[in-house]
Amino acid sequence: MKWMEVSILTTHEAQEAVSEILHRAGAVGVVIEDSNETEIVHEDRYGEIYALDEADFPEEGIRVKGYFPLESSDPDMILSIRDEVLGLIEFGLDPGAGEILMEERDEEEWANAWKQYYHPVRISERITVCPTWEAYEPGPGEEIIRLDPGMAFGTGTHATTALCLRLLEKHLTKGCDVIDVGCGSGILSIAAAKLGARSVLALDLDPVAIEVSRENVLTNQVAEQVEVRQNDLLQGVMGSYDLIVSNILAEVILMFVGDAYRLLKTNGKFIVSGIIQEKASQVREELVAQGFSILDEWDEQDWKAFAAIKK
Repeated sequence: MKWMEVSILTTHEAQEAVSEILHRAGAVGVVIEDSNETEIVHEDRYGEIYALDEADFPEEGIRVKGYFPLESSDPDMILSIRDEVLGLIEFGLDPGAGEILMEERDEEEWANAWKQYYHPVRISERITVCPTWEAYEPGPGEEIIRLDPGMAFGTGTHATTALCLRLLEKHLTKGCDVIDVGCGSGILSIAAAKLGARSVLALDLDPVAIEVSRENVLTNQVAEQVEVRQNDLLQGVMGSYDLIVSNILAEVILMFVGDAYRLLKTNGKFIVSGIIQEKASQVREELVAQGFSILDEWDEQDWKAFAAIKK
């Protein structure tokens, strides 16, 4: 399969916003190359050093790269992305040059190139996310999620995913039934299972995400607990659940808050992330309007996550 790499040169302050613009435009993956991080190395507990190639990074600022199926990329889409990036100045963000470059990539070239940036990361008190191609031995009480995100979003290192994982660790109770809406790579579903969920229903509309999630569920040996199913948000889902989690755009969260309330048991919890600060008040208001009470509001970088309860 062929992919279009859309590369945007911008500033550090606009990094998250530009990444969000690319995801909204349909990018299945985003890579960030930071001029401040050319000296970074990673040392694992076996003493191996992984150096990043300085040639991969811009001389200054941030280069954000989004990857789109070649057939879905067209001049109008690129112009729309450029207009949104340059329009960030209206929100008080400096987009920098906003220079956009495009280059055609083979799937294998794209899918493997980013692996040099992805290493074991301790996300929370109990959870460490580790790529499948690296050896890693857990410490006492440490839960390891072994992940190959493939072409699906969700490595655990992005602020929105990390917020979800930490809220799951705080609010998930052993033996509960969970739904993961927009499961991506399956990371949240796997985490829920490893934290003690009795069952997890992992849902995503994207067939690529479904395939990747199923592979990662098998790799982490939680297939008995996690069912992966293609579905449009919570449409047609029946039953009663203790917890629903979703790391997805604010605009999409607003579309299924009512369905989440319907499916949760009394005292059931709803954890949502992927919300830029500018949209946080809308999501909070909709949660309350549908009958939820807010338990937690957590921030990281420019992102917000909520944990709410059905009373």
